[in-house]
Amino acid sequence: MKSMDLGDKKSCWGNSKDTWRTTLVLAYQSLGVVYGDLSISPIYVYKSTFAEDIHHSETNVEIFGVLSFVFWTLTLITLFKYVFIVLRADDNGEGGTFALYSLICRHAKVSLLPNKQTADESLSTYKLTQPPKRENGSKLKTLLEKHKTLHTALLILVLLGTCMVIGDGVLTPVISVFSAVSGLELSMSKAHHEYAVIPITCFILVCLFALQHYGSHRIGFIFAPIVLLWLLCLSGLGLYNILYWDPHVYKALSPYYMYKFLKKTKKRGWMSLGGILLCITGSEAMFADLGHFSYAAIQIAFSFLVYPALILGYMGQAAYLSKHHQMAHDINYYVSVPACVRWPVIVIAILASVVGSQAIISGTFSIINQSQSLGCFPRVKVVHTSDKKHGQIYIPEINWILMILCIAVTIGFRDTKHMGNASGLAVMAVMMVTTCLTSLVIVFCWNKPPILGLCFLLFFGSIELLYFSASLVKFREGAWLPILLALILVTIMFVWHYATIKKYEYDLQNKVSLEWLLALGTSLGISRVPGIGLVFTDLTSGIPANFSRFVTNLPAFHSILVFVCVKCVPVPFIPPAERYLIGRVGPPSFRSYRCIVRYGYRDVHQDVDSFETELVNRIADFIRYDWTHPEPASDPGNEDDGFQSTTSPGEYRLAVIGNSRAFESEESLQQVSVSGSFQTVESVADIIDVEMNPPTRTRRVTFAVDYHNDSDEPEDLQMREELQDLLDAQQSGTAFILGHSHMKTKQGSSVWKRLAINVGYNFLRQNCRGPDVVLRVPPVSLLEVGMVYVV
Repeated sequence: MKSMDLGDKKSCWGNSKDTWRTTLVLAYQSLGVVYGDLSISPIYVYKSTFAEDIHHSETNVEIFGVLSFVFWTLTLITLFKYVFIVLRADDNGEGGTFALYSLICRHAKVSLLPNKQTADESLSTYKLTQPPKRENGSKLKTLLEKHKTLHTALLILVLLGTCMVIGDGVLTPVISVFSAVSGLELSMSKAHHEYAVIPITCFILVCLFALQHYGSHRIGFIFAPIVLLWLLCLSGLGLYNILYWDPHVYKALSPYYMYKFLKKTKKRGWMSLGGILLCITGSEAMFADLGHFSYAAIQIAFSFLVYPALILGYMGQAAYLSKHHQMAHDINYYVSVPACVRWPVIVIAILASVVGSQAIISGTFSIINQSQSLGCFPRVKVVHTSDKKHGQIYIPEINWILMILCIAVTIGFRDTKHMGNASGLAVMAVMMVTTCLTSLVIVFCWNKPPILGLCFLLFFGSIELLYFSASLVKFREGAWLPILLALILVTIMFVWHYATIKKYEYDLQNKVSLEWLLALGTSLGISRVPGIGLVFTDLTSGIPANFSRFVTNLPAFHSILVFVCVKCVPVPFIPPAERYLIGRVGPPSFRSYRCIVRYGYRDVHQDVDSFETELVNRIADFIRYDWTHPEPASDPGNEDDGFQSTTSPGEYRLAVIGNSRAFESEESLQQVSVSGSFQTVESVADIIDVEMNPPTRTRRVTFAVDYHNDSDEPEDLQMREELQDLLDAQQSGTAFILGHSHMKTKQGSSVWKRLAINVGYNFLRQNCRGPDVVLRVPPVSLLEVGMVYVV
C-alpha cells in the first residue's frame, strides 16, 4: 500500500497548506490504494443482480431500473455520505472505525481502555477540536456516560464493524479475482471453463498472499497506473456502448425508473437489491485510507475521475443489454466488450482486481494491528515491510489464515451469486456501523443539535437497512459466511478485551505499596546487581505484584530499576517528543524510575534496541531536568488512573521528556528546558559511544556525563553521580522482566465467566504470541515471572 511518511502527514492534512500540485499527486496515488476495489465492481454487479431473482426482459424495465438504483446508490452513499460528510469525521487526519470510536471516547467518557491518565489529555493529538458545548446533546451524552452497559454496547458495535472489515478481507479478493478471470469463459466451451476459472483464481490468490511478506512498497508505484488504465477502459467502453447502442440510456437515471422497477418486480426486485449494493463495495476504503492521503485528494479523485468512470461503465452495460435480450440468461460484463479488445481488457481487469485485493488485504492487516494496540485482539507478530513508508505491515499468521479462507470460499461457492451475497452483507454491515458512529460524532464532536445527528442516522440508515435486509434474506445462499466469521471474531475479540480488563483490575487491586519497596535493603538479604532492570507492567502507579513475587523468590534486583508501562492512547499517533512520561519511584538514592511509553493505535512500535537506547536517553534527560527543577515538597503527584486509582505515597511527579524539551505532567503544562541551567542536552558534552560485546548482541551508550562542569554544588555532584550510575548500568546490560500470567475464575463465578476466562482466554493466550515476541525482547535478556490471576 502506498502511503506517506508519518512526518509528512501534518503538512498534508491542512487543505490551506496543500499546494494544488501536491494534492493532485496524492489524488493520483490514491487510485492504486483506495479505488481498486470500487473500480472493479462493474464486472460483477449486473451479473449478481440478475443471477436469480429478476430477469432481463424486452421491456427493459429491469435493466433500466437496476441502472437507476446503481446511480442513486453511488450518488447518495458514496458521494454524499462518504465524500462530503464522513471523510470530515477524521481523527487527526486518520479514518476508519477506530478513528470514529477514539473521537467519541475523547469527547465523552465511554472508553473501556485501562490505565487512562489525566496527562493523556494534554497530548497535542488528543486535544479536542472544539470546546465542548453543554447545551447540545448534553442529555444524550449524560445518558451514554452514565450507563456502563452502553459503553459495552458501543464497543461491541465497533468490534462488529471491525470484524466485518476483516470478513471483507476474505470475500473481496475472491469475488474480484474470480469475476475478472471469469471473462475467459467467453473464449472457452462450458465444459472447459468450469475447470479453468477456479484453478486460475486459486493460483492468483495463492501468489498474492505468498508475496505479502515482501510488502507492496516495491511495486506500489504501478498500482495507480493500473487502476487509472482500468478506469479509462471502463469509461471508454461505456461511452462507446452508449453512443453505439442506446444514446438515450441517460433517461434511466431518473428515480422514476426505480419506481417502475419495484412496481413490476415487487418482492423479487427487493431481493435483487442484494446484488445492486455491490456497486458501493470499496466505499469504506476511502475513509479507512484517509490517513495515507488527504481529504482534498480523495475527494478530487472520486468526484472528477472515479465517479464519472463508474457511471459511464454502468450506463454502457445497460445500453448494450437493452438491445441484446437474447443474453438474458448469460449477463456478463465482458459480453459488452468488443471482441477485438476483449483479451487486453481481461488482462487489465485481472491486474486491477489484484490491486484492489492488495489494498483490502493491507487494510485488514492494519485494522488487526489497531485492534491489538487497543487490547481487543490476541497478540500477533507484526512485521514492518518498509522503513520509509509508515503503516506498511505484514502479519504472518493472519496472512495465511486469510489465504486458506479465500481458497476455501472460491472452491466452496464457485459462482458470483453466492460470493456476491456474502460480500454484500459484510459491506453493508460496515456501512451501518459507520453511520451509527458518525451520527454520534456529529452530536458529540461537532457540537451539532441532536436532531441533525438523528436525521443523518435515519436518512442513510434507512437506505442501508433496506439493502441489508435484502442481503439478509440470502442467508442460506452465501450470506451466512460473513455472519459466521463475525460471530467468531467478535467472540474472540470481546473475550480477549474482557480478560485484559479483568487482569488489569487484579493488578490494580493487588499492587504493592511503595513503602514495601523502600523497605527492601541489605538487612533483609536483598542485593542490587549491576545492570538495568525493565519491569513491564500495565500499571501507571504503584509496584506490580509480579515484581514482589520476583523479589520474594530471587532476593536481588538491578542497580537501576525502571517500571515500564507501554500503553495505547485513543489517538492515531503520538509525536515522539511527547511519547515518554518519566518520574521517580522513591528518593533519588534508590535509583528507581517509572516510565510510561504512550503509543497511538496507528503508531509503529520501536524495535527493542532502539527502544532501550531511547528509554535510557530519556531517563538521563529526566535526571538532568529533575535536579535542575526541584519538586516542591507539597506536591503529592498528579496521576489519575481511569479506574480511580490514586498515586501511591512516595510517587513523584511525572514529566514528559522529549528530544530536547520537558513538560511537567499537570493539567496546564508549561514548556521548560530539559537541561535547566545547563546547555541543551545535545551539547552537554561530546557524545561518547561506549560499546559492549555481550554474548549475543552489541550495546551502544548514547548519552554522556559532563565531567567538565566546575560547579561544586551538592546537587550538581549528585546529578553527575546518578548519571554515572545509569551509564555504568547500561554498560552492564539490560534485563527485561515480564509477567507470564495464567488466569482462572473465583469459586462461584457464573458459567459465562468461567467459559470466557478458563476456556476462551487461556486457549487464546496459549496459542497466540507471547508479550516477549510482541515487544521483540531477545531471549538472552528475558526474565519471566509466573503469576496466577484469580478474577
